[in-house]
Amino acid sequence: MSQLVINNLHVSIDDTEILKGITLTINENEIHAIMGPNGNGKSTLLSTIMGHPKFEVTEGTITLDGEDVLEMEVDERSKAGLFLGMQYPQEVSGVSNADFLKAAINARRDTPVGLFEFVKEMETNIEKLRMKPDLAHRYLNEGFSGGEKKRNEILQLLTLRPKFAMLDEIDSGLDIDALSIVANVLKETQDERKMGLMIVSHYERFFEFIEPTHTHIMMDGKIVLSSDKTLITKIDQEGYDWIDAKRADDVPTHTRPISVASAALKEILGESSD
Repeated sequence: MSQLVINNLHVSIDDTEILKGITLTINENEIHAIMGPNGNGKSTLLSTIMGHPKFEVTEGTITLDGEDVLEMEVDERSKAGLFLGMQYPQEVSGVSNADFLKAAINARRDTPVGLFEFVKEMETNIEKLRMKPDLAHRYLNEGFSGGEKKRNEILQLLTLRPKFAMLDEIDSGLDIDALSIVANVLKETQDERKMGLMIVSHYERFFEFIEPTHTHIMMDGKIVLSSDKTLITKIDQEGYDWIDAKRADDVPTHTRPISVASAALKEILGESSD
């Protein structure tokens, strides 16, 4: 069974700590929803796993099927079976979608993919995602709408066949019909290939389509709460404030800060403020 294991991961950028001890295990055929307010480290987590050079791992480990991911270059991580669907896919002028995908496939093979085999698979996947048939001949993401760029990320996922796919707000820019198409394709692919998924999103609707097996809430660079998909509905209805309140209630009384007024009152009453 394939397994991606993140243990006590601490990550900094420009000497500022962003991730503060993330521990998470994702098995094949599981779907993990990663939620939380903006600016709390969700995208940093995914980018770090994929090897973005601006993020410095200061402590902790990441392993894929027992292999040390942190010792791998970005291309080696991809070949090992990791994939990142980016929040803001880049445009690459002069490189067609077909050339890009074919080169990516060949980088993983001992012998180049046959032209007929490649064209057949690409056309099949384009049809699954209901994308425009001229996609193969267009430059990578150039002139694409936001929704087209996101579907193109899923096209790459289908072509590269990763063990674990990380999707960073892949649903943003998709209308309701495209949202349903992308979610259904992902679910079918996951069922067929036993692929593990980590999905960052703020939208309950997308998770209604894809039905995560696990849900994690990230706040202040930590996973503060984990549950099943029912947690998504509670977040959608109540936001995140109740989690802050719950965390405060979970702090032992003797470790909570005592206000100056509270301490003064205790002194008047002759009680210790310890």
